Amino acid sequence: MKNYLFTSESVTEGHPDKLCDSISDCILDACLEQDENSRVAVETFAAKDTITIAGQITTNAKINVEEIARNRIKEIGYDNDKTDMDYRTCKIEGNIVKQSSDIAMGVDIGGAGDQGMMFGYASNETAEYMPFAIMMAHKLAKKLTEVRKNGEIPYLRPDGKTQVTVEYENDKPKRIDTILISTQHLEESSLEKMKKDIREKVIDRVIEEKYIDDKTKYFVNPTGRFVIGGPLGDTGLTGRKIIVDTYGGYSRHGGGAFSGKDGTKVDRSATYMARHIAKNIVANGFAEKCEIQLAYGIGMQKPISIYVETFGTNTIPEEKIVQKIQEKFDLTPSGMIDYLDLKKPFFHKTTNYGHFGKMDLPWEKIIKID
Repeated sequence: MKNYLFTSESVTEGHPDKLCDSISDCILDACLEQDENSRVAVETFAAKDTITIAGQITTNAKINVEEIARNRIKEIGYDNDKTDMDYRTCKIEGNIVKQSSDIAMGVDIGGAGDQGMMFGYASNETAEYMPFAIMMAHKLAKKLTEVRKNGEIPYLRPDGKTQVTVEYENDKPKRIDTILISTQHLEESSLEKMKKDIREKVIDRVIEEKYIDDKTKYFVNPTGRFVIGGPLGDTGLTGRKIIVDTYGGYSRHGGGAFSGKDGTKVDRSATYMARHIAKNIVANGFAEKCEIQLAYGIGMQKPISIYVETFGTNTIPEEKIVQKIQEKFDLTPSGMIDYLDLKKPFFHKTTNYGHFGKMDLPWEKIIKID
């Protein structure tokens, strides 16, 4: 039991890296809509006025990659090449080939599409079984986008970040120490009005009063100006926000990114499965906190290892938890794909505001583990 400060960040859907994640996942969904057995590994790169899409796709689907990209850029709200990007005039470049036959040889027999280790985590400190800091950062980022799109704060632009520092007492969230929000805006907007609007229409609507006190610090656009944003202000790349995507740094991460990859890539499917198992270990009362590692070899069906860490909060021995996992779950790539329904085109729902803690996703379901 200890006291400490812990910080996590999130980003809006207009952040350059998230723009790229979103385009990659929309391409994946478009393939799965027509061919559920599509093999997709797509990366997107955004810089200035150019979107570059590259990777490997093996599918019977007929898709228009440029149209998918432009529609997603439009939905996010990028329509000004002077400050960020214009969906109508930006350049779209493509370099897509079929999946390597060497990789396909292992995947065709039900093996993993790559080697690696994947982590899942859960704790009982929030209703979503997620760390408190990252959930608050996600909710602030999502609200920031909502008030921009519904016109409540009409001078905001798509790019933005949030950051929340939480004070823990005896390993439990006690209060919020610091809230930091950086958001792109129109040049003529007033910083003082922005601070007032974001406090009233974003922060106060998201953060419960019990976590705020007179010592809580607030920062909005600390440099005083954030007009140039999106790919014009910073390059974007698929898979560069993996800590935002998972647990905000509160748990370990295997290193693999998610967006643009179909379920045969265990970077994605096994990470989702590990989260599902960890959440249900906690929900079933076997521990208050649970971290799980799964490891795979390319072309191999079963995991090489299963590791469980409950940080001293377990109510049964950890080796018993491992035994329950082995008895309850099929951890082969095909087993995880079937169990989590990963051939369905819903991956665009995962892209923004975290891949975990969203109750409508298959890996977030709570089940009974006997």
